[in-house]
Amino acid sequence: MTGAGSIKVDVNGWLEAFAAHPAIGQTASSSGQGSKIGAQWSRGEQSTALATATDSTLQELLEWNARYREKFGFVFLICASGRSSPEILAELKKRFSNRPIVEFEIAAQEQMKVTELRLLKLIQTNSLSPSTAAPHPTPDVKKMEEDRVTIIGGHLAGASDAAAKKASQAARPPITTHVLDVAKGCPAAGVDVRLEMWMGNHPYPSFEGSAADGWVLQGYSVTDTDGRSGQLMGKADSVKPGVYRISFNTGKYCSNGFFPYVSILFEIKESQKFEHFHVPLLFSPFSFTTYRGS
Repeated sequence: MTGAGSIKVDVNGWLEAFAAHPAIGQTASSSGQGSKIGAQWSRGEQSTALATATDSTLQELLEWNARYREKFGFVFLICASGRSSPEILAELKKRFSNRPIVEFEIAAQEQMKVTELRLLKLIQTNSLSPSTAAPHPTPDVKKMEEDRVTIIGGHLAGASDAAAKKASQAARPPITTHVLDVAKGCPAAGVDVRLEMWMGNHPYPSFEGSAADGWVLQGYSVTDTDGRSGQLMGKADSVKPGVYRISFNTGKYCSNGFFPYVSILFEIKESQKFEHFHVPLLFSPFSFTTYRGS
């Protein structure tokens, strides 16, 4: 990315800047001069959002902020000045569906808006400061530069190792699943899960039956206490188009049920390779259903 004066900032630099911002609805910690100034700016910028927030809105913001951070690896960043809490929440939900690289670009643009706004306020404040030395005081240029460094330095505070870790976590596996036991009304833990891709001689597996070696294992896992499977494939921004199959060992989980195992087949088109596919299983001893989630 290139900004004013052709200054280039790498990915880690942007992630360190993002890390200095509190989540919307929260206040920044204030340890050190740069952090204190940053916390003061954040409170002012979020004043409209906090004034328009209800308890339910704040709770929803908290939940969506957590989901956003889990998906992208960094805090949801938006220039919040003058924006209401419902407006910010709607924008968060809208941006959640973005690909990681697209969302990173948007977050960087919002970061620059915040920095420009703070620098403008700083210049205006210093220009209006009282002075007895002259009837029309001029800004203390040296002091302004020091304050700018303090503010920007506050953005960039943070360990580069943590930023690099966040960068590696920005993507997620393109295909995920979880299992819910609708008969018990709780997640289904301990279910064996297999993800396979069709790589037979024909474009599609035959309805009447297919060669056993046409399916190639992509990953295997067991659901945890939340009913979520572990990683069935590597993290990536895109997935290879084709026909996939997720199989669940429901007979092992529910030995007195009707289904010894459940397999769900689905196709990912070329135009969908940058999307995320969440294919859950809602299971009971005598029925099951699924849907395409995100």
